[in-house]
Amino acid sequence: EEFKIEAVKQVTEKGKPVAEVAQRLGMSVHSLYAWIKVYSKPQEQRQQDNDQQAELRKLRAELKRVTEERDIFKEGRRVLCQGVRLKYAFINKHSTDYPVRRLCQTLKVHPSGYYAWLAEPQSARAKEDQRLLGLIKQAWLESGGVYGYRKIHDDLRELGEICGRNRVGRLMQAEGLRSQTGYRRRTGFYGGKPKAASPNHLARQFKVSEPNKVWVTDITYIRTYEGWLYLAVVLDLFSRQVIGWSMKPRMSSDLAIDAMLMAVWRRKPQQQVMIHSDQGSQFSSSDWQSFLKANNVISSMSRRGNCHDNAVAESFFQLLKRERIRRKIYATRDEARSDIFDYIEMFYN
Repeated sequence: EEFKIEAVKQVTEKGKPVAEVAQRLGMSVHSLYAWIKVYSKPQEQRQQDNDQQAELRKLRAELKRVTEERDIFKEGRRVLCQGVRLKYAFINKHSTDYPVRRLCQTLKVHPSGYYAWLAEPQSARAKEDQRLLGLIKQAWLESGGVYGYRKIHDDLRELGEICGRNRVGRLMQAEGLRSQTGYRRRTGFYGGKPKAASPNHLARQFKVSEPNKVWVTDITYIRTYEGWLYLAVVLDLFSRQVIGWSMKPRMSSDLAIDAMLMAVWRRKPQQQVMIHSDQGSQFSSSDWQSFLKANNVISSMSRRGNCHDNAVAESFFQLLKRERIRRKIYATRDEARSDIFDYIEMFYN
């Protein structure tokens, strides 16, 4: 849908002819007019649609609540008749999967009791982790959010702290503190193996004889004053065109899947396609692997620490930043999205 919205903006906001935009995007004028009709509705109609969407969100929220209670009951039925401390431990374990209040309500305990249990005296190890985490955060912020766990560990050692590098890495990972060296995502995580790694079927054979035979994909950061905007792209090795892309404020498996979904929707390949990526968590997730399997796509992954295995995607990002972004920081994510859409669809392709 974001592709359709940005395509319509080329006509409604930038004043470009419908025929020109349709030709550049490789689509029919009739289809573009249909998109304009949907995404250029009057304010009253949009308000009515918004009201309907609000009602739909309300119903979905109710369905989510009922579903969560059902799932919590299924997973926690063994502790329903147990003591409150076992229930608290269950809540703490699943607090990242469900809202705490929903867990407490389903297990018939009061949230205040749970939080009081959390506030009980910590072990000496836990207290030391909290103290060390404070120093790690300070060093990470002073670096501008650039340093990874190795450099943070070196800084702590210079301060006289005695701690292991792996411990620093564990605490940073748990807190979501990541390095941002070089203005692009580090390919892979050197502290452990990915969830599901595929063989390197591509083996740097970047010349292919026909389209829709080998695609490559990768993710990069775009700076805005609202925060990072993450861009995922899919390129066809035959033409080097960007055949799929997605931009989101968070880097998740959905980001990579949506870019791949656009590529499949645009190309509709009749034969099996190879998609090459790095070993990032987005490409080793079960959702990504399931999507590939459902669409007759075989996965290929770069070797760990070998960015040149995915050189074509890397080269595109370098070109994008050299020709369009030029190290600038966009005011908003919407501004960045519009400019990058213009570069990919109206200039590069």
